[in-house]
Amino acid sequence: MCPSDRLASSITAANLDFRPAFEIIDADRDGKISRDDLRAFYAGIQRSSSDKVDEDEMTMIGTMISVADANKDGFVEFDEFEKVLETAPHGCGSGDGLMRDVFKVMDKDGDGRLSYGDLKSYMESAGLAADDDEIKAMIRLGGGDSNGGVSYDGLLKIFGC
Repeated sequence: MCPSDRLASSITAANLDFRPAFEIIDADRDGKISRDDLRAFYAGIQRSSSDKVDEDEMTMIGTMISVADANKDGFVEFDEFEKVLETAPHGCGSGDGLMRDVFKVMDKDGDGRLSYGDLKSYMESAGLAADDDEIKAMIRLGGGDSNGGVSYDGLLKIFGC
């Protein structure tokens, strides 16, 4: 089964499954998002050479955790993560925010397209088994081709947004 099929099958018109996005951020795969997970996630986003993790970013990460952490245990569990995204004003299709950051992490070469190599690399680093045909199917699902890859809007299609 194609990972995009797994994504599509978990989505209904009334209930979007945010699990794939949660799993991208949960770097240590412990079922909750910590400050370290968010630091690792944002470290994967291409930056100019002058950018670095600074005090402002650490404050932002702390704020993100505290806003989403309903039970105040210092972590964001899936249900808390889901609640934040479901109540977001523009949902997963907004031009900014989480999905845009997910795209930047996946776009290894920073060209604004997810190539076959970008998707394959991401799937391997995320520990998700996907063969060549499944990667190609995701690209087709996102409206791309093997030469041009998938745009940000294409990634939203893959996630069912």
